[in-house]
Amino acid sequence: MNEKAYKSAEKHTGLHHDQADGYVTLARKTENGFHQYHYKPSELATVLSKWLGEDIYFSQNTFYKPQRQIENIRQLRSLYADVDCYLLNYDPEWVIGKLELELMDKEIPEPNLIIHSGRGLALVWLIEPLPYKALPLWQAVQDNFLKKLKAVGGDPLAKDAARVFRVAGSVNSKSGEVVKVQYRHNYRYVLRDIQEEYLPNLDPKRKPKRGRPSKVQRLYNTYSLHHARLMDLIKLINLRNYDLKGHREYVCFLYRYWLCCYTNDPEEAFNQTMTLNLEFTDPLPSQEVERATRSAEKAFYARNDEEANALARQKGYPGAGYNISNNKLIDWLEITEEEQKQLSTIIGKTEKYRRNNTRRKTQRRNEGVLKRSEYNKSRKLKKDERKAILKDLMQQYPNATYRELAERSKMSVGYVHKLAKEL
Repeated sequence: MNEKAYKSAEKHTGLHHDQADGYVTLARKTENGFHQYHYKPSELATVLSKWLGEDIYFSQNTFYKPQRQIENIRQLRSLYADVDCYLLNYDPEWVIGKLELELMDKEIPEPNLIIHSGRGLALVWLIEPLPYKALPLWQAVQDNFLKKLKAVGGDPLAKDAARVFRVAGSVNSKSGEVVKVQYRHNYRYVLRDIQEEYLPNLDPKRKPKRGRPSKVQRLYNTYSLHHARLMDLIKLINLRNYDLKGHREYVCFLYRYWLCCYTNDPEEAFNQTMTLNLEFTDPLPSQEVERATRSAEKAFYARNDEEANALARQKGYPGAGYNISNNKLIDWLEITEEEQKQLSTIIGKTEKYRRNNTRRKTQRRNEGVLKRSEYNKSRKLKKDERKAILKDLMQQYPNATYRELAERSKMSVGYVHKLAKEL
């Protein structure tokens, strides 16, 4: 085995996944697709020697279980861009010079790593690890960077969180070139800092201004919705222990459509849908999955077509593609009220009202409103105090009427009468 190649791979993966949590995917591209395996970060140095050769890749983020799928993201550890400059006949070194002159530290931060992949480039920004809940913000920043890199060959499809890139020391079989990495700095960015500096119009926590939201804000909202619905679908699958009989076609269709919308990568969405189907206790035949979900991809392309969107709005729809209501989703998948309690966005009116009531109760308590048990305890103390006052007055004025006692105690006649009976 080539010791130099091994050292290059070890340095590359070691820096990228230093102190990482979860599983890292190593993959080899073959005529039959990717052959991939999953390892703990601490295992990489040991197994890398078996992986070096042609077309070797590793995942840029980690997964909480050994499956390279977006819904299994454990840690978001980097932002990245695949720059296919060779398609435009641009020399990679010229592209780097152009980026340094025109974009770096102006439109995009300086990348930590520049991977010379054998034909093009891959830019990688290492970030402080984030959980999967940060995916919508991560995806919005990722999309923004790729748009800024479009002029030099930025690949708009290479932006999903489950992406793999070539490993240093491996060989690109198409060009015969060895993959090399240019290490520019070791600072790990904070995603929120990148957002504030390079996407100032996007602040998910800030209340939106009146009027039409910015394009970036709309993009973030779209990613948030599709991510939340994907996560709800996966949660439902887990709640049913992957027994989806009677609902498999709907689940696969929805999964493929929302994944298309979220990743903007129809091919990857289809592959992951086929993988999901195989995890069911009773999988559908592959041909049936393809047939049942084919319209999902068509709807995705229509959703990104200006003419199709204009036509849909003329008919009163928000836009092209599928705009499926919660009620319809609940009906299609027969989601019970108990299941809805475990979901984030796919909920009916009953569950929505329950959550609103819970939120209001919590808010009232936080603002000083007492719990019922505390309220009853407080009332009892007040009643005991008034009983003591009335008892003293009755001893001082044994012949006083209830009206006279009420005037002296500043209580109502009826309440005095009630307390006197209890004394």
